Amino acid sequence: MKRKTKNVLSQIGLRTSDSPISWLMKTKIERPNLVSLAAGFTDNESLPLSSSRRLLNELLEDEVIGRAALQYGTTAGDDALRELTAKRIEYLDKSSSDKDMANIAKRMVITHGSQQFLYILTEALCDPGDIVLVEDPTYFVYLGIMQSRGLNGRGIAMNHDGIDLSHLERVLESLRRSGELKRTKMLYLVSYYQNPTGRSTSLLIKKGALDLLKKYEKAAGHPIYLLEDAAYRELGFTGQPDSSVLSICDASERVIYSGTYSKPFATGVRVGFGVLPEDLLAPFLRIKSNHDFGTSHLIQKLVFRALDSGEYFNNLEKAQRRYQFKANVMHDAICNYFPEVVKWQKPDGGLNFWTELPRSMNTGLKSKFFEEALNQNVLYVPGNLCYVDDSTRRTPSNEMRLSFGAASEQEIRKGIKSLGNVIKRK
Repeated sequence: MKRKTKNVLSQIGLRTSDSPISWLMKTKIERPNLVSLAAGFTDNESLPLSSSRRLLNELLEDEVIGRAALQYGTTAGDDALRELTAKRIEYLDKSSSDKDMANIAKRMVITHGSQQFLYILTEALCDPGDIVLVEDPTYFVYLGIMQSRGLNGRGIAMNHDGIDLSHLERVLESLRRSGELKRTKMLYLVSYYQNPTGRSTSLLIKKGALDLLKKYEKAAGHPIYLLEDAAYRELGFTGQPDSSVLSICDASERVIYSGTYSKPFATGVRVGFGVLPEDLLAPFLRIKSNHDFGTSHLIQKLVFRALDSGEYFNNLEKAQRRYQFKANVMHDAICNYFPEVVKWQKPDGGLNFWTELPRSMNTGLKSKFFEEALNQNVLYVPGNLCYVDDSTRRTPSNEMRLSFGAASEQEIRKGIKSLGNVIKRK
């Protein structure tokens, strides 16, 4: 029966592999006493339960507004939410141009979380065998999207302030010489408090990367886009980070911006957004209309009211404080329980710590290390899951991503202590 099913599946159906994070989440559910420092869930205590209940009640109390909210919306998304989102981006980018704001709103699409935006964009741009450049390491969920679409990847080394521009240029030149540049479609950057490393990409590096992509466009025969994934942008602890790629002058036709309300507000709302070059907007909307008739209109209205009323910002401040506290707890626990051979850096935002163990230690899913950690009732994300399959370099196997988002203070300390014991025995 399995063989017959295999014969009827599409290439995508055959190609798409099980998500490691799904297995990690399933393991946690099956073993409730397990301390999970793996899944990037958000803090349960900061979820806006009471304010969401009140805003929804207000929304549905008005018969006209309530019925409209319960009806289909447009494929591009609610106009009012797009305008407020554009204003938010302009504020974060320290810009006050009404013209720019209107342009951003016009090129914006509201999606079911930023993951849908990333998937549809990749579907619109890339055919099997095409190439996407990614950070080394990068957001492993996007690697799953690439794998399901049959794409090839090249990893770009990272420094403390983002990707290594000299390495990016070497990779682009290598692709030009091999004739593969024609199939290279975009550079994907998780630019704020990156998942998994916690590093942020400076505006200077973004500008440098865009200049390099433009330099090689002629040889490629088409634009090579810069895709900025800003999912964690508003989860900083120490002031405002650098502006986005949208702030770069004369770059609107070469940059793509992805954001979300799931991480800073509530993961369950599944509302994301993206800003596209005008040439990509129509094909993106055509594909999205085949996926759905638009993102949930009711939930869009909820997010709009949260923004418009100020509840969104009240909740955001609470979430930022909670994550900063948890980051401090994990920092102190690592200092206390991890041996000095472990390398790590405290993040300025986001939900994760990235740790590097001695090269002799293998932290992969099938490693003895992972097995021992599981026996100690603690889960983590093996670092090798965050690297694209790239034959030009060896994939590190001695790293871990540790998330403090959903874990309690007690769980963080317990989990780090258990991992420290495993490391010390190696």
